[in-house]
Amino acid sequence: MSRLVELDDFQIELVTERGVVRAVDGISLHVDPGETVTLIGESGSGKSTTAMGLLRLLPPDLAVLSGRALLAGHDVVADPGAVTGLRGRVAALIPQDPMTALSPVHTIGRRLSELVRLWNGVSRREARTRARELLERVHVPDPERLLDRYPHQLSGGLQQRVLIACALAGEPSLLVADEPTSALDVTVQAGVLDLLMELQERTGVAILMITHDLGVARLVSDRVHVMRAGRFVESGEVEQVVHAPVHPYPKQLLDAVPRLSAKEVRA
Repeated sequence: MSRLVELDDFQIELVTERGVVRAVDGISLHVDPGETVTLIGESGSGKSTTAMGLLRLLPPDLAVLSGRALLAGHDVVADPGAVTGLRGRVAALIPQDPMTALSPVHTIGRRLSELVRLWNGVSRREARTRARELLERVHVPDPERLLDRYPHQLSGGLQQRVLIACALAGEPSLLVADEPTSALDVTVQAGVLDLLMELQERTGVAILMITHDLGVARLVSDRVHVMRAGRFVESGEVEQVVHAPVHPYPKQLLDAVPRLSAKEVRA
């Protein structure tokens, strides 16, 4: 079984006004087909930068990558151009904020149809049919009607489902989900996470999940890497990290999770 992602001593240095900052500092991980691996940590820990670096979505004049980063066997550090044929088809990004990821002047149908035509080279009519099918896969109500809607006319939960449909257009083997539920309320979060797990069960797609939410990590992950200041401070099976962390930082994350008091439970 070939690995979809393999990072070895992966580093990312960013050029800022204050000088060069090492945002990702020598991390190693792998993602196999059909599994979910989660990077968890506070804001600024380097988890999203890791994902953007893997997909070569960081500005090339401001980000210096080193180490080894294999995506479907292609080293995107040694050969940055290789990622052009991999994004969308092998690995697809589910962005954090739908309102910045979706064009406000294009309908949902146009956006999805353009992606379908890009990856499959079909006619406009066939692309619209496939766009509707993608919306059906992510359980959007009345998908035919939604094709003619604009992003601002949709709820946050529907916008996020549209982003997932966009990511599925190229039938990728890996979804990189960058905080996909952070802007949603709790009940909508649960629906989006259920959808991702259903898609994984049905298609075998792997997921690299980025989150600051320990509850999300516990629910969806096979393995987790706890990240702080650009480094992994603890890695392992999700149950081991959640129930028996060794490093003090994961323990602090666990202690920060709200708990009901006995009085609140009785109420």
